[in-house]
Amino acid sequence: MTRRQSAARLQVPEPISPGLPFAILESKLTLPFARGGTVPRAALVRRLENAATPLIAVVAPPGYGKTTLLVQWAAQAQRPFAWLSLDQHDNDPAVLLTYIAVALHRVEPVDPEILRMLTSQSMLVPQAVLPRLAAVLATRARPLTLVLDNLELLHNRHCTDAVGVLAAHLRSGSQLALASRSEPPLPVELLRAQGRVLEIGATELAMDQREGRALLEGVGVHLPGAEAAKLIRRTEGWPVGLYLAALAFQAEATQGNTGTPFGGDDRLVADYLWSELLSRLPPSTVSFLTRTAVLDRICGPLCDTVLHTTGSAQLLDSLERANLLVVALDRHREWYRYHRLLRDLLRAEVERREPKLVRELTRRAAQWYEDNGLPEAAVEYAMGAGDADRAARLVAQLTLPVYYSGRLATLRRWLDWFDSNRLLDRYPAVAALGACVHALAGQPVAAERWADAAERGSLQLQENAPVLGIPLRGWLALLRTVLCRDGVAQMRTDAEAAVALVPVGNPLRPTVLLLLGISQLLAGDPDSADRVLVGALEVAEDAGAPDTAALILAERSIVAIGREQWAEAEALVERGRAITEAAQLADYATTALLFAVAARVAIRNGALRQARQDLARARRLRSQLIYSLSFLAAQTRLELVRAHLALAETASARTLLREVGDLVRRRPQLGVLPEQAAQLRERLDRVRADAPGAASLTAAELRLLPLLPTHHSFRGIGEQLHVSAHTVKSQARSIYRKFGVSSRGQAIRRAEDLGLLRLPAASGPTSS
Repeated sequence: MTRRQSAARLQVPEPISPGLPFAILESKLTLPFARGGTVPRAALVRRLENAATPLIAVVAPPGYGKTTLLVQWAAQAQRPFAWLSLDQHDNDPAVLLTYIAVALHRVEPVDPEILRMLTSQSMLVPQAVLPRLAAVLATRARPLTLVLDNLELLHNRHCTDAVGVLAAHLRSGSQLALASRSEPPLPVELLRAQGRVLEIGATELAMDQREGRALLEGVGVHLPGAEAAKLIRRTEGWPVGLYLAALAFQAEATQGNTGTPFGGDDRLVADYLWSELLSRLPPSTVSFLTRTAVLDRICGPLCDTVLHTTGSAQLLDSLERANLLVVALDRHREWYRYHRLLRDLLRAEVERREPKLVRELTRRAAQWYEDNGLPEAAVEYAMGAGDADRAARLVAQLTLPVYYSGRLATLRRWLDWFDSNRLLDRYPAVAALGACVHALAGQPVAAERWADAAERGSLQLQENAPVLGIPLRGWLALLRTVLCRDGVAQMRTDAEAAVALVPVGNPLRPTVLLLLGISQLLAGDPDSADRVLVGALEVAEDAGAPDTAALILAERSIVAIGREQWAEAEALVERGRAITEAAQLADYATTALLFAVAARVAIRNGALRQARQDLARARRLRSQLIYSLSFLAAQTRLELVRAHLALAETASARTLLREVGDLVRRRPQLGVLPEQAAQLRERLDRVRADAPGAASLTAAELRLLPLLPTHHSFRGIGEQLHVSAHTVKSQARSIYRKFGVSSRGQAIRRAEDLGLLRLPAASGPTSS
């Protein structure tokens, strides 16, 4: 069954573009279904409707009706609403921003370029999409409200920072409404001082006497005035407490009892739910509820499979219509979820009573999702069930697609599961893939540790089943080539092995051919390298791999310059530049080499303005190239040294040569590169030193630079970079000195002028 066929059968909606890299859940983007008889919160809705602030923060513990309030506001508001119900899977910037883009698109079409980027299979989706989404919010034709419900479920720092950026770029009249159990991770105090936020908390959400009586009467409970007032006081107006109490009164009335059985204390909820609600249901229904609580979202076919039963769809429909804390997620009443209070209770109960069964139920859910063409959901349930074999098989298939769609946080979470459960040696294919991902992500320590695990695991297995059409030996050869731990000679041998093992037509075929060409170039054989790279370019273009094609063109231009064929080098660079612009690759670390070579060509042609623009781009990206990709990191820096020497910028050249020296100390056998570095160092010693400037920023300073425009203090930035606040402060002062400025704000403006900063700031910088 294909993914699209499965989606149609399961009523999963088509995405805004069929090329989106993951399935879009309609229930997350749809205004939650309002039950009949819900108590109108008229005063609060009027307050929201009259609010002129760009940010609305509705913050209260569970059960206070945060979502209900926002739904009522959306139903009465004159402006359009874009809605997103967050869940734990949104802790990935690419996922979060894709959903936000889809939500906005449904209100008013967004820039087609955003849609193209979302479907581009680019690992830089978050970096590319965020500034454009911010621009969308700043330039809407008419004001709107974007609602992010369940914000407390976002704990990924990059995701919460993205929300902050969007909040800072709302156009006049538009609003961002956040519903959360805890205070949103935004500079609320600053926004409060600026009068830019309306806050509604538990005190405002608590029901007054009129609203409380309306709730009780809405579910058929009619109490004398004094009794009703007493109950409302005892529950302190807590809406869910009143609702549960009303259900209790209904149950008591059927048995001829009277009284006020529920005190409304939050700590009594669990006891109440069991004694007054669940205990009055048939045992079969209670069993159904507890056992299906292992599922995030539920539908009839899924529950039938998990429980080995039939009739689940009808039971879910009856439970929802009976107001038993079962929430319909669509108007077709096919998908549901339990009220979070109820699900937490049910999940804890089934884990206490039937811990072994929990794993089996979760395993069946994984099987169902895999059978229905939803492998990413299957991964989550497989891991929850401890089904390592299934998880390994699925993750091996999904690693590259998820990586190239920009969902690094999702991929890291999956990989971390194998690491934390000490399963890397057992699944060498996953370890090899993880090592490659860590290397490309600039995490050399993790890359080498995972590579060692892949090598150890491979010794214990005769041969694994091919992953993405490549046998385990092929993945190991590719991994060894990328890491280049044993020198260029071995890199060339490993690359040749990878070429033999990666079949023609495989998506990684262009990459292994590129690596073979680079190994030949570094071995001092440019003629052989160019022949391989010419073929690699054709394969890359046929395979639709623009990032690989751009890097191939950069390598070929280096060969052309070495032959003094500057016209050929210029043609290759311009071709690479066109690919980079068309495919939105300007933020890819691997394009740093292309920009560095382009700067050399521009200098040769006397186009100094273009040269400095290309140098700024390459300098900004070079901090992402460290010794996990040692050969490319060294190549890029050496090309930058040559460009800076041509401009007589010796301070920048010296900084870069020091970085090359650090790389060579870690990877001493990089072929011709150490000799080239030595020659450039001798040449530099003969040149008059100049004053340091912006171009002389170190790699550490370049990593700090994008964080300066955020609202984080130096201490907060240090936590993100895993360094001390003192180190951050020292690096910042060094940046100020090199820019010739005296403050953080001036440094930000100078960096923007130089093209070293691209993303919009979430807010003004804090004092440090």
